[in-house]
Amino acid sequence: MSIDIKKRKINIWWSLVPLIVMIIAMLLTIVVFEGEPHIPLIIGTGVAALIAWKQGYNWKEIEEMMFQGIKLALPAVLIIMLVGLTIGAWIGGGVVATMIYFGLKIISPSIFLVTITIICGIVALTVGSSWATMGTIGVAGMGIGMSMGIPVPMVAGAVISGSYFGDKMSPLSDTTNLASGLTNTDLFVHIKHMFYTTFPGLLISLFVFAYLGKDFGRNTIENANIQQTIADMQANFVISPYLLLIPLLVIILVALKVPAIPSIAVGIIMGFLSEIIIQGDTIASALNVLQNGYSINTSNEMVSELFNRGGLMSMMYTVSMTIVAMTFGGILEYSGMLQAMMDQLLKIVKSTGSLIASTIGACFLTNATCSEQYISIVVPSRMFAKVYYDSGLHSKNLSRSLEDGGTLTSVFIPWNTCGVFIYGTLGVHAFAYAPYTILNFTVPLIGLLYAFTGFTIAKMDRNQANDINTLENEETREKKSKHYI
Repeated sequence: MSIDIKKRKINIWWSLVPLIVMIIAMLLTIVVFEGEPHIPLIIGTGVAALIAWKQGYNWKEIEEMMFQGIKLALPAVLIIMLVGLTIGAWIGGGVVATMIYFGLKIISPSIFLVTITIICGIVALTVGSSWATMGTIGVAGMGIGMSMGIPVPMVAGAVISGSYFGDKMSPLSDTTNLASGLTNTDLFVHIKHMFYTTFPGLLISLFVFAYLGKDFGRNTIENANIQQTIADMQANFVISPYLLLIPLLVIILVALKVPAIPSIAVGIIMGFLSEIIIQGDTIASALNVLQNGYSINTSNEMVSELFNRGGLMSMMYTVSMTIVAMTFGGILEYSGMLQAMMDQLLKIVKSTGSLIASTIGACFLTNATCSEQYISIVVPSRMFAKVYYDSGLHSKNLSRSLEDGGTLTSVFIPWNTCGVFIYGTLGVHAFAYAPYTILNFTVPLIGLLYAFTGFTIAKMDRNQANDINTLENEETREKKSKHYI
C-alpha cells in the first residue's frame, strides 16, 4: 500500500498531541493508580489514529502503519520468547543455581558490582548482544547480588551498564553495524570513535560501583543468609561445574558468528536435557518448566524469588507490551508525525554543539515515541546525514551520536522494547534501575561535552565527502519517491 506523507504533512502541534496524551495517561496510570503501561499506550495509539484519520489517511492505511510497526518488532519478540525459554531451561537444569553457587563462593560482595559489570562487558563484547548477555549472565548476576544483600536495582544497573558497553563496542553488534552502515562509516572507524565517549563512561561506572560496593563488605552482610542460600540450592539442585559448559557453549557459538537464535536454541535444548538427565526431573516436568517457568517450594523467601520464574508465559507481558508500543510508534512514524517533530529539532541547529545535541535528543525522542532502539538509529540518521555533510563534519560524529543517544537511552523508557525486555528478564522496572545505569546516562553527557568543546569532533576529509555526497544523492532520489508500507 502506498502512502504519500508529503501530501499530508502534519502540523507539529497536532503531532505532539498523541505523545502528550500518552505521557499524561502513563503518569496517571503508573504513578497515581499504580497500574501497567499497556492501556496508556493503547490510548496514545487511539489518539494518533484519530489525528492520522483527520489528516486524510483511511483506516486501511492506518492499519498498515500499525502492522508495519509490529513487523519491525517481530525479531525482538522472538528473542524475548527464546530468553523466557532459556531462563526456564537453565533454572530447571541447574545452570543458574550453579553459576550463583560459584559466584557466592568466589566473588566478594564489596567488589561484586565492579565484577559483574566487567563480566557482562566481556561477554557482550564477545557475543555482540546486550540482550543475550542480560538474559543469561545477567540473570545469574541478579541472583548472586540478591543473595549478598545488594539492592536489586543497583545490581540491575551494573548488569545493564556492562552489557551495553560490550554491545556498543562489539563489531558483532547489530546496532553498531546499523549505525555505521546507515552513515556510510567504516565499522572499525565507528567503533574507534565511540571509544572516546564509551570507555570514559565505563571507567566512571566502575568507580561509582566500587564506591557503592564498599558498603557491602562481608562484615556488613549476614554471612548466615549466604550460607543458607547455598544450602537451599544444594538441597534442590545438583550443583556441578560441568553445567557451566552450557553458557560457555552458547558464548562460543555466538563468538563463532553462529546466528543468535540458533545459538540460544542450543542453550535451551542443553538446559532441557540437563533438567532430565542431571536434575532427574521427568520429561513432562521439564516441558512444563519451558511453558510456565520453574517452581520451587522453600521457606527461604530469597531462594523462592530467585528461582520461581522463567518460561514462555513469563514473557507474554513483555511481548504484549512490545506489540502495543510498536502500534503507537508505527502510526507516529508512517503518518509523518515523527517527521514533524524532527523538523522542529533541526530548526535549533546553529553550531556543532547544537547539532550533536539535537541528534542525541532526536534519538531519545524516537525511543520514547516509537519504542524501538533500531528506529531511534534509523530515523535520525536519515534526518541528520545531510546536515553533518553541509557542516563539514565526518560521518563518524553522526554514527557515534546515534549510538550515544539511541542505543544507550533506550533502557530508560519503560515502554521501549529494551526497557520492557529488561523488566521481563531482570525483574526490575526502568524507573528503579535508571539511577544505577551509570554508563547509559554518562556516555551521552560525555558526548555533549565533547560536542560543545570540540574535543574529538572530526572534520570531513576529501574521500569521506565524496562518499557521503553519493549517499546523499541516493537519499534525495528516494525522498522524491512515494513511501511504501
